[in-house]
Amino acid sequence: MTKRHAPLTRIELLQGTLDLIILQSLRWGPRHGYGLLQVIRTLSHGVLQVDTGSLYPALHRLERQEWIEASWEQSENNQRVRVYRLTAAGRKQLAVERSKWEQFSTAIAGIFAAPPAEEV
Repeated sequence: MTKRHAPLTRIELLQGTLDLIILQSLRWGPRHGYGLLQVIRTLSHGVLQVDTGSLYPALHRLERQEWIEASWEQSENNQRVRVYRLTAAGRKQLAVERSKWEQFSTAIAGIFAAPPAEEV
């Protein structure tokens, strides 16, 4: 028997996807904002390009939720940058977000699959 999940709203899907991308990217280590943009672009082979107008509000939201923390540090260019790190609560939330993503991926895969002959 298939387990049913509550449908995701468009805003939950968009925010949840960006949250997942940020949390997963920080799982690989602390990053400043520009570094996050670069790692997302690189790991997605250039397919995902998050703009700063979406990234920084999401980082602030995640920080308020205590899923990430930030501190001011000196960059390799000797500039002052805000570096973001995943917290223990953020690791737990990453697991939640990954589960939501798997639910969404399974739903999309179901749509792409051919329906059984009796349902056509």
